[in-house]
Amino acid sequence: MKPIIALDADGVLLDYGLAYASVWERAFGQRPVERDKDAYFPFNRWAVEFLDGDRLAALRARMDEQFWSCVPPLERAVDACHRLHDAGYELVCVSALSPQFETARLRNLRDAGFPIERVIATGVAAGARSPKADAIELLGPVAFIDDFLPYFRGIAPSVHRALICRGPNGSPNVGPELDQIHSLHANLWEFSEWMRVHGSLLPSRAV
Repeated sequence: MKPIIALDADGVLLDYGLAYASVWERAFGQRPVERDKDAYFPFNRWAVEFLDGDRLAALRARMDEQFWSCVPPLERAVDACHRLHDAGYELVCVSALSPQFETARLRNLRDAGFPIERVIATGVAAGARSPKADAIELLGPVAFIDDFLPYFRGIAPSVHRALICRGPNGSPNVGPELDQIHSLHANLWEFSEWMRVHGSLLPSRAV
């Protein structure tokens, strides 16, 4: 059995921030202007208004099967995944997406060229524990890569925890919880470079 690497989708594999501008255009008929390319959250990256009520519902309605099937890949993310796959790892996407869009997410990844055959859509949950923690525990990966620090809460210490540090402006990836992260990377390609050098130090399976 191949060792598993678990990866988040949005912000690690896929450019949700760019897709946000497209879904805004679908909902309201006008593509927003980019305000801050270094913003973490898409509503800060684009010059858009705060939404509530009917307009928020209109935007969410456009985040449908079509939307989740065509989020563009991040630069070099596909190449990074092929490098990890060719090194002998099975790649599994663990996404805090509603389970109803799990198939759309897998189709998106496959169409983009990612060597990923499995997606686990966990949804989101209230409470301090990461909504991904149970899935990670069942998978027993050697590493878990995410771009959202709170999603490492409840992940076993035996799993290598790699944080993608994108979008520094307004980033939630700050504070004492960073001490629980094993490695920090600007993007997935950088993580694959790190694995090329240090991957042999990881166990074949988390315990």
